[in-house]
Amino acid sequence: MLFLRSQEAKERLRPALAAGNLAKTMAAPVVAIAAYDLEFYQRLPVLFPHADARSWFAGDSAFAERTAFQSGTLQVAYLILALRAVGLDAGPMTGFDNARVDAEFFPDGKIFLINIGYGDDAKLFPRSPRLAFDEML
Repeated sequence: MLFLRSQEAKERLRPALAAGNLAKTMAAPVVAIAAYDLEFYQRLPVLFPHADARSWFAGDSAFAERTAFQSGTLQVAYLILALRAVGLDAGPMTGFDNARVDAEFFPDGKIFLINIGYGDDAKLFPRSPRLAFDEML
């Protein structure tokens, strides 16, 4: 995980941002770049020693990548909940050139971007409509 705090660090991110994310990302006090490791399973003998979990993923790169993405997504969600619990706003983003950010910051991994700071309530959209419970089936 990287936390970009300086303007210089955020400038490295600028070329990869979509126009709609540029101003808010440059203005955010912190931009987090969370990456997930596509070879996480290499550490499972230490982190999950009670089974041969490494063998579940070794040799099956599609399964390993899907598991890394799912676990990484959950970890980012936990981070966002923790940030909001301490009163910060967190805006996870799409709208960036993923390959360009990977190349600049994490050439061996995949990433998520999150703007962190104190938002302006006047700029928030109203809550979007929700489906009724019986409509979700």
